[in-house]
This record gives sequence, C-alpha cells and structure tokens, in this order.
Amino acid sequence: MTSVRVRGIDIDDDTRCAHYHTVRDVVAFRFNCCDGYFPCFRCHEALTDHEGVPWPRERFDEPSVLCGVCRTELTVPEYLEADYRCPACDAAFNPGCAAHAELYFETDE
Repeated sequence: MTSVRVRGIDIDDDTRCAHYHTVRDVVAFRFNCCDGYFPCFRCHEALTDHEGVPWPRERFDEPSVLCGVCRTELTVPEYLEADYRCPACDAAFNPGCAAHAELYFETDE
C-alpha cells in the first residue's frame, strides 16, 4: 500500500472528508498548483492560500487520482475509464464527482 499524504478537513482512513462522506466518496485528487492530494475542492480551498489549479492534460500520464481504500494512484484516463470503480480493489467511486471534474483536471469544456 502506497503511503500518500492527503490533506483535508476531518478525513477518515478512506479519504472521506467533512464535505463529502458517503460510502462512495473514497477518492482524492492531486492539484497541479501545489502537487498535493485533497479529498475535494472544498478541502483545497479551506487549507491553502491559493486558487486550485486542475491537473493539466499534458500530465495525464502521471498519477493524479488516489483510491482512498487501497491507496492505488491512477492517471486521469485510468480513473475516467474505470466506470466509477477502482481498477485495483473494485471500490465504488462516487459518480457525482463528474459534476466537478473541471476543478480536478483539464476537461474539454
């Protein structure tokens, strides 16, 4: 298991935070601005002194999504192609995260 530091508000062992804490809220996203993992954009806003910068398309081959259950790091394409499940441990991911995708990584929008 990879020991990756995740910063957030009231995070549990599976990276759920004070803002998003359903059984499926078990991912953390790496922000390009500070190269750190956070469970959600609200945690990033609360704990940093700068605006969040999404993971850039030219770095999509680098891990930037973390499964909070097994700690597997995924690239953006691996995460997007996994159909809201961790390809390593099969933990269910929250499909609602798609509503904030542009805050986590560059999108076509």
